[in-house]
Amino acid sequence: MKLGKRLKAAYAAIDTTKSYPLPEAIRLIKANARAKFDETVEISLNLGIDPRHADQMVRGLTNLPNGTGKTVRVGVFARGPKAEEATAAGADVVGAEDLAEKIQAGTIEFDRCIATPDMMGVVGRLGKILGPRGLMPNPRLGTVTMDVKSAITAAKGGQVEFRAEKAGIIHAGIGKVSFDEVKLPDAPSARRPPVPGRFPAT
Repeated sequence: MKLGKRLKAAYAAIDTTKSYPLPEAIRLIKANARAKFDETVEISLNLGIDPRHADQMVRGLTNLPNGTGKTVRVGVFARGPKAEEATAAGADVVGAEDLAEKIQAGTIEFDRCIATPDMMGVVGRLGKILGPRGLMPNPRLGTVTMDVKSAITAAKGGQVEFRAEKAGIIHAGIGKVSFDEVKLPDAPSARRPPVPGRFPAT
């Protein structure tokens, strides 16, 4: 693979035979950020698992203490008072059958989808559209809930979903290069409640 000048310079600044302490690694990341936009800092963890086995699948949510640096659009499937609660809590899109019709027509205007339990009959029909995009509400992830206000607040406040890929590696954005050297190390140390049926929090 041919490397560009910027990537070559970044590699030259790193000793690949050395393990860097977290504060030093953060300084290297910030020093080598040369893009014209605010770059995302990602973490990759090789868990040494085989996600093809149900008991080795790792998936869940974690709340980053300083957010992700991204604006998250939240869509909510709800009716009546719960729809009103979702709108008041700051949801970007709220609806029921009307929202389902929009999605089926190819319009998806959200990055995280939340639904009340009574709406799963409607949402279930959208599985082939929302599933591949990682947008399908899931009770284990707290996105199928009657407490829509808390779910919306968490999603907009820096909640990150993670899932082991087929090689047993988790990739997740933990912040932006513009974050200071105190905020970035906070993110990977953030703790989460264990997800039922999954490995404990780490």
